[in-house]
Amino acid sequence: QVQLVESGGGLVQAGGSLRLSCAASGRTFSSFVMGWFRQAPGKEREFVATITGSGDNTAYADSVKGRFTISRDNAKNTVYLQMNSLRSEDTAVYYCAASQRPASVYAYWYNYWGQGTQVTVSS
Repeated sequence: QVQLVESGGGLVQAGGSLRLSCAASGRTFSSFVMGWFRQAPGKEREFVATITGSGDNTAYADSVKGRFTISRDNAKNTVYLQMNSLRSEDTAVYYCAASQRPASVYAYWYNYWGQGTQVTVSS
């Protein structure tokens, strides 16, 4: 069992940056693949980024590649999402998720979810 708590969301102007954090409970954090997803109003939840337990491998949605960076600090049981060059279309609730299966872009692959944090980008 793992509990996830996101933080760092807020209102930012287009072109700005935010860093989201997701703190996880439990002593086996490094065994979990971690992912970030987002859901905009009226849209389905979509994959943003994922990182393996060791942090050696990452993957990104095409829409954020080159602008967002996922990272983790296993000593702090925390995964991060650095978001740069934000656009209005990045506005969404951002969720972190954990899985003990191999990394995936599919939401159903993840067993545990945080409550989400709102990111609003004004144009």
